[in-house]
Amino acid sequence: MLKLSGIVVSAILSSVACGAAFGADAYPNRPVRMIVPFAPGGASDFVGRIIQPAMADLLKQTVVVDNRPGAAGNIGVETAVRASPDGYTFLLGNVGTMAINPVYYTKFQFRPLKDLIPITQVVDVPGSLAVHPSLPAKSVKELIAHLKANPGKLNYGSPAPSSANNLETIMFLNATGTSAVGVPYKGGAGPATIGLLSGEVQFMFATFSSTLPYAKQGRLRMLAIVAPQRSDALPETPTMREQGFDVVVGSWQGLFVPKGTPTTAVNTLFKVGLTTMKDATVLKRLGASGVAAITSKSPADFTAFVKSETDRFGRVIRDAKIPTQ
Repeated sequence: MLKLSGIVVSAILSSVACGAAFGADAYPNRPVRMIVPFAPGGASDFVGRIIQPAMADLLKQTVVVDNRPGAAGNIGVETAVRASPDGYTFLLGNVGTMAINPVYYTKFQFRPLKDLIPITQVVDVPGSLAVHPSLPAKSVKELIAHLKANPGKLNYGSPAPSSANNLETIMFLNATGTSAVGVPYKGGAGPATIGLLSGEVQFMFATFSSTLPYAKQGRLRMLAIVAPQRSDALPETPTMREQGFDVVVGSWQGLFVPKGTPTTAVNTLFKVGLTTMKDATVLKRLGASGVAAITSKSPADFTAFVKSETDRFGRVIRDAKIPTQ
């Protein structure tokens, strides 16, 4: 019979204990942080607050929403990258922070596909084109006519120069031969929407969930939905495509963790993400705002999707000759 010294036995038991600490049964054993890289009131915060309770129930731990706005979402990304890779911090990234910023902010030292592990997509948020009620335009064509009659006199809002909303606006202005003054807002779609409500800016491409409640209240006028089809949440509003403009830029969102996060945690968060997006309450709340629940087949599948989106928006930025930073 093989005899082991007390020291060796102690070392083995310690190793087993450490392994168990990262095992499927042990993770998670304390609160988990969800970093939202934008201010409250925007689409990312909206989605984060909806999925938070379901994820907490599935993880059997508190999920804390940590809003880290600023620098077009880059502050939140940096916070996630610098977090301990232990599975207790994940980022709710979107198309802007994960696919557009990497090709727009060329000097930003962190890169999503290098410094973070994509886990799964969770939603796709349609866009909208909304105007302040003081504008006479009641359709996209009427807005174009108004812009042409007032070149460079109207302001449009956007969460940041690198945001999908701003790129949509530039593409729209270029395609219609019109001009307007861009006003970037720090913190995401929430602050930009407030700017539109106040009349500081007169029109804006924004996520549908950000403008929908105000359109229903009559505080904004939604001219079009930026999506393949109309939304049941506002069925009378036509799509951009119906009005002659083939503009479909979805604002997808997904889960990411710091590079080096244990596989056990990645797999757990992947399964929790998929189950969360099947939850009846989650689907009902998202559907009421026209948001579609979409998940990935695997973390590898989501990684490939993020890469393809980065390549796509890189072409958009180059073709539109948008200066990078």
